[in-house]
Amino acid sequence: MLYHVAQQCVSGLTRIPLTPRRQQSTRSTPHTALLVSEGFHCRWSDILSLMTFRKADQLYGDVALVIQSQRNSYHARRAGQRKEEILQQAAQLRQGVPVVLLLHELSEYEGDWSILPVLPHLYANYGQSASWFFFIEEETRVTLPALLQVLHRYQAQKEWFLGKHLHDNEASIIHHYAFSEDPGSFSYPDPAAGWALSTPLLQRLTERIQYEHLKSDFTIDLEHEIALYIWEEGAGPKLTAVPEFCTERRENCATTFTTYLPNCGDPVSKKDVFVAVKTCQNFHSDRVPVVKATWEKDAEFLEFYSDVTDASIPTISLGVPNTERGHCGKTFAILRRFLKVLTFQVFLIYYSCFLCSGCRMVLSRAAVSRLISSGCSCYSDDAPDDMVLGRCFTSLGVPITHSPLFHQARPDDYSETLISLQQAISFHKHWNIDPVAVYKHWLQDTHPRDEL
Repeated sequence: MLYHVAQQCVSGLTRIPLTPRRQQSTRSTPHTALLVSEGFHCRWSDILSLMTFRKADQLYGDVALVIQSQRNSYHARRAGQRKEEILQQAAQLRQGVPVVLLLHELSEYEGDWSILPVLPHLYANYGQSASWFFFIEEETRVTLPALLQVLHRYQAQKEWFLGKHLHDNEASIIHHYAFSEDPGSFSYPDPAAGWALSTPLLQRLTERIQYEHLKSDFTIDLEHEIALYIWEEGAGPKLTAVPEFCTERRENCATTFTTYLPNCGDPVSKKDVFVAVKTCQNFHSDRVPVVKATWEKDAEFLEFYSDVTDASIPTISLGVPNTERGHCGKTFAILRRFLKVLTFQVFLIYYSCFLCSGCRMVLSRAAVSRLISSGCSCYSDDAPDDMVLGRCFTSLGVPITHSPLFHQARPDDYSETLISLQQAISFHKHWNIDPVAVYKHWLQDTHPRDEL
């Protein structure tokens, strides 16, 4: 409302930016001249308000928000809703329109989810207009005025990497035991709270990526690996902690977070879900009993698959010998059995070497059917089954949906701040822990249900 009042009173006003010149005294040099008509009447406070409003208008255009979305229809819809919320918020404030981008729409390259490959695209298309690039999750809520106020504290012409600090309490396998002598000395951003790059830093990262090319390697823990890449063994900036980037709601927060557990509608009935547990004779006496003592009772239909038949468990042998690694041959044998013998609509593969609710993959019957009929298969029995499945599904155009609730390490290998936000589905490894105690603390459902 103030904008319209001020706009009426300055109908005879012209605003001219001044060219900077060498100062002749200690007095500050004005940046703007105002030319007024002889009949001009207006309160000075209205003029200042209008100029402040226009400055804010420019600031909103200085920020590009990138929502780390996925192609899966549910996640694409949630990201689209978050984008619309941000744009509606900006429209209500009448202070300009920020750029809001959905990560999965930026290119057809599946590897964009790992962020680094898409940075050159962001810089080439938005680096000339935006001063900041702010990355958020689908469920991260943003308060635009607070975000702009936070970013305004930092000189945008310098290299900045901003976020909410996370750090390891002990050396972690998922971080390749980096900083093992002092794990708390290195910080990485909490993705749920959002994190920001200034455009000068984005420019340098883009130049480095284009010059060196990214290694064709796999990503284990995204935010930690981004922070390592930016730090560049001391040549780049470390993460600067921003207390206003929040997960739990409190005063002065620019961001907050809702939940990692999606509300996808009615749960799937347990009667429609088949659970396959991959094991081998070596683990029949120690790891299989852990499954039976914890979550086996929650599965309506479950079978153990091994390299030998053991009636005491019982296990089913599919004629595939055990391998030291990979286990691709056994996985595909289970998939073929699922299609030929079983009629369930959802298929879960568990590993007895995975802790408790150690669900590694969740596949629909339609996806398994398309995979097997395509002829895509293992190049050897000990090929890495997860990588082969990823390659096959990508070539078939079947989107692979990521959930941070599936963990590939122990709870101790993750920041407690991060996993405390989650309703975890799985953890991995029995090493140096009591798996039953971990199950009871992190995974046990205190309210048993008939659906998943």
